[in-house]
Amino acid sequence: MNARESTRALTLSTLAFAISFAVWGMISPMAKTFQTSFHLTEQQAWLIIAIPVILGSIFRLPMGMLADRYGGRIVFGVLLLFIAFPALMLSFATSFHELALWGLLLGMAGTSFSIGVAFTSKWFPPEKQGFALGIYGAGNIGQSIALFCIPFLAKSMGWPVTYRLFAAAALIWGVVFLLFARNAPVQAQPKSFGAMLKVLAEKPLSWLLALFYFVTFGGFVALSIGLPKVLQEVFPGFIDREDAGLRVAGFVVLATAMRPLGGWLSDRVGGARLLMLVFGASIFLAPLMSIEQIVPFTAGALGMAVCVGLGNGAVFKLVPQYFPKDTGTVTGLVGAMGGLGGFFPPLALGVIKAQTGHYGPGFLLLALFCVLCLLLNYFILCRRPSDPGDPNLAPTAQAGVKG
Repeated sequence: MNARESTRALTLSTLAFAISFAVWGMISPMAKTFQTSFHLTEQQAWLIIAIPVILGSIFRLPMGMLADRYGGRIVFGVLLLFIAFPALMLSFATSFHELALWGLLLGMAGTSFSIGVAFTSKWFPPEKQGFALGIYGAGNIGQSIALFCIPFLAKSMGWPVTYRLFAAAALIWGVVFLLFARNAPVQAQPKSFGAMLKVLAEKPLSWLLALFYFVTFGGFVALSIGLPKVLQEVFPGFIDREDAGLRVAGFVVLATAMRPLGGWLSDRVGGARLLMLVFGASIFLAPLMSIEQIVPFTAGALGMAVCVGLGNGAVFKLVPQYFPKDTGTVTGLVGAMGGLGGFFPPLALGVIKAQTGHYGPGFLLLALFCVLCLLLNYFILCRRPSDPGDPNLAPTAQAGVKG
């Protein structure tokens, strides 16, 4: 493998991930509009925001396994072609049930992360995987593209036409990826699906990394899809749909920019050490978002953007480090938990808002989750990063790889 081939693979996969995430985030910027136009209840509005996350979460594990077994090129290419269909059909939706159905299928776009990690990581040696996967993870910028572009395009040409443009982008890049992407020339024989699942059963560390991603990536997804609606309701008259989209796009850009930095720092100081900083800072930043004043709310949101971005990069330095032969499988598990972390908070926010009239308690719950993760990270990873007697660690970790 030469540097030119690795760079081409990284470029193609990062752009594929960005387009997938843009499609995945299509509903959120228009949720408030749909709530008004289609006369949705508060719970229905939050459900159509959250529902694309669920299928993408459930299928991240099997899609990561497929990428490990058959290669990321064909799996990623077919995925892009598939998600173009529900993206197109959403443009014809006229009711809650149609929004829910096509939004559910649109959720398959969320499986792109585990596919891309399995595809990309094989093109780079272990000492460069943190930075490479951080670059790939910067495809999160697709969420920002959706948040920024959809409200403005919808204002000028209508949301149905806007959705059709996003569907066309997925279709075109699916063809490009199938034509020009290549799988890394690895020699290892593909494992059976039973052997892949055995890894998850015998390596509890995979579930710990899944929990960390549940909070970091789940926090990123939940905030990026939920904040447009929260901002319009907490600050009515001050923030409209376009302004909310612009502000949340800034959140996504900042979090995305931090992801490669998180991978780069993890290559140097260790992913577990970086997660200590991430969870420690989040404990103090998340509660700021429970204050219904624009300055502390903004400070808390931007601070959390930095934390979740760094945390995402740190977790995915640890995955190929501890599981070099099962990256796609473990990424599927970790990614699935991260997706679920983005599914439940919006639903919880909807219930909390309906019961209390405020979103604040939801952000306090986020801080409590960070306390739990801080303690687990310290006692399991930071204090025993290279213990040769630890049955949870993969051979590379047991050999003393920093983490």
